[in-house]
Amino acid sequence: MELDLNTLSLRELKDLQVRVNRAVVTYEDRRKKEALAELEDKARQLGFTLNELLSGQPQRATRARSGGGAAKFANPLNPSETWTGRGRKPKWFTEALAMGQTPDEMAVPET
Repeated sequence: MELDLNTLSLRELKDLQVRVNRAVVTYEDRRKKEALAELEDKARQLGFTLNELLSGQPQRATRARSGGGAAKFANPLNPSETWTGRGRKPKWFTEALAMGQTPDEMAVPET
């Protein structure tokens, strides 16, 4: 993109300067967010969360010790991913609902 700065007014130049400064300041943050999103996506494809991989412990075990409650739902594509039915719905749960699954179909059998 070639921009002839000599054709711009003082106001346009100052506006451009503000936009360039903002882009420079936020460049590293944008790159970090992109890298994090790629890593989270790759971990999800492999059936993990990024926290599980970084902590070295399965996230489910950590929650069980903290009194998170028994799992009520399991991901039909990856049964190791569970949800107690409390708090925010996991992405796999909302995606399964969008694909026509019902909560009953994802329910973990009671023991």
